[in-house]
Amino acid sequence: MPSLNEAQQNAVSGMLRITPVVGRLGHLFADAGHELHLVGGSVRDALLGVLGHDLDFTTSAHPDEVERLLRQFSRSVWTIGKAFGTIGCRVQAEGVDWVIEVTTYRTDAYETDSRKPEVRFGDSLTEDLVRRDFTVNAMAIDVTVPGGVFVDPHDGLGDLAAGVIRTPGTPEQSFSDDPLRMMRAARFSSQLGLTVAPEVAAAMTAMAERIEIISAERVRDELTKLLLTARPRPGLDLLVRTGLTERVLPELPALQLERDEHHRHKDVYEHSLTVLEQAIELEHRLEHRPDLVNRLAALLHDIGKPATRRFEPGGKVSFHHHDVVGAKLVRKRMKALRFSTDETKAVSHLVELHLRFHGYRDGQWTDSAVRRYVRDAGDELERLHILTRADCTTRNQRKAARLREAYDHLEERIAELAEAEELDSIRPDLDGNQIMELLGLSPGREVGQAYTHMLEYRMEHGPADPETAEAELRRWWAERSG
Repeated sequence: MPSLNEAQQNAVSGMLRITPVVGRLGHLFADAGHELHLVGGSVRDALLGVLGHDLDFTTSAHPDEVERLLRQFSRSVWTIGKAFGTIGCRVQAEGVDWVIEVTTYRTDAYETDSRKPEVRFGDSLTEDLVRRDFTVNAMAIDVTVPGGVFVDPHDGLGDLAAGVIRTPGTPEQSFSDDPLRMMRAARFSSQLGLTVAPEVAAAMTAMAERIEIISAERVRDELTKLLLTARPRPGLDLLVRTGLTERVLPELPALQLERDEHHRHKDVYEHSLTVLEQAIELEHRLEHRPDLVNRLAALLHDIGKPATRRFEPGGKVSFHHHDVVGAKLVRKRMKALRFSTDETKAVSHLVELHLRFHGYRDGQWTDSAVRRYVRDAGDELERLHILTRADCTTRNQRKAARLREAYDHLEERIAELAEAEELDSIRPDLDGNQIMELLGLSPGREVGQAYTHMLEYRMEHGPADPETAEAELRRWWAERSG
């Protein structure tokens, strides 16, 4: 975290950079008799020296008036958030594309049993700031005054410099106003490297059950933002420690299995967080990063272990079929959290496949086995490479080196076969039309069975020339018909 002086210098630099936009906008609202303040994350990021091109403002003007003023300021205005007091616009200034959102002062609050906040417009900046989530987001800059005037009634600047998450009012009031703020505290602890104040952590623990009034979609979105930070582990630890994951992702704290007296198995929870960190380090292999599917698969790959743990003779611990059980649990939880069908399918598929590599010993897989590994992974092959490598958390350096070498070898074999056989698009040597023509069949189940057989033959033996493929099809058909 920057010192107070560094933060102030960052803010000044940030304000100078956005002056072409802020100055015009401030004059526009001031001339109309309204207050306008840069606020929240924009001010926080300016203090940290990371102010981007998205700017948030708050104002005394009500939404209709804000829309009217912004239409004078920009040709690109949207009103999708108008019911919540927010009007947005886009404007070009000195070669930069700025995205601006202006929100009327608000004092939203949840009723006791409501899943949605009641939108209430406020009358003052003071009232607006005290209702914001954390002090580091409750700072503002009055942009109607030349050069701007810094407003910080809750010492957010001091908390930012100290690396502490506090709430403007009591944490109990803040989390009662919007329980999702408890998860947001975890996200900011990861995103900004902040530590929650003791009273904030205590309130999160005491009020954890209140997260249940929040819609699954909002919980999912906040969890996603946390997972996509550079360092999700501190935030996830906080959610587990305060009991919030018991309400939104109970499979995660369930990984904190009691250790057997002989300590014959790893701490599965800590292992999973380490796998997540190592998977993030390998994301350079993916075209798009950070990658949500990769991170969810890493975090949840072992969630089938609690249900499958068995104590075997001799003090050993087993988790037979935890990959299959885990895939089912992933589908159930991700569906409950309203993740997309594609995301759910991809993560559960990776969890189900994450043990497959462990059958690969000293390169003893046949070419057929390698082809099947690639085929079964499908579009998730690169993510499976990452998950399998990340899943090695042993402290035994010799064992870790052997595993890396074995997987290097497997990837080399995949590359060689892919170059020779186009593994990413494996098809039978005969297509459906050719099968029907050779066997004199019409479309139907028998054609599908023949196609499946020829695909298995292709997987087992590699590419075949037309004569060999036709001979195999006729052999299979004769055997089947006889």
